[in-house]
Amino acid sequence: MQRSILIVILFLSGVINSIAQEKHTVTLEFEGIKSNKGSLFIALYNTEDTFLKKPLNGTIVEIVNKKAIVILKDISVGVYAVSVFHDINDNKKMDTNFLGIPKEPTGMSNNAKGFMGPPKYKDAKFEVLKDIKLNINIK
Repeated sequence: MQRSILIVILFLSGVINSIAQEKHTVTLEFEGIKSNKGSLFIALYNTEDTFLKKPLNGTIVEIVNKKAIVILKDISVGVYAVSVFHDINDNKKMDTNFLGIPKEPTGMSNNAKGFMGPPKYKDAKFEVLKDIKLNINIK
């Protein structure tokens, strides 16, 4: 009996470990880009506490024909959110007005929008359980 229990525990441990190490691809397709000038700055977050503060991962991509695609590889199963801004003037930062409102186009996963401030993590989050594709509007 104890041997059967031990075998079941070892089996379940292996299954849980393989799920935790499972990696996927997240494809981000950006729409609504008005210009080929500058670059897109993309940030990936995996917690509400770090959202819009400290990304887990980030990349910068070129815009071609007013479109851009980013493929994030080796993403673990979990919950994430994406933010992006179009650095039109190519100064490597998001320009804001005196109130902190972005002057350059931005976008979020789930096309989340903020009200009297930036979007919330709960509105932008998505779950990675398999390879997925997200369309994000830049406005």
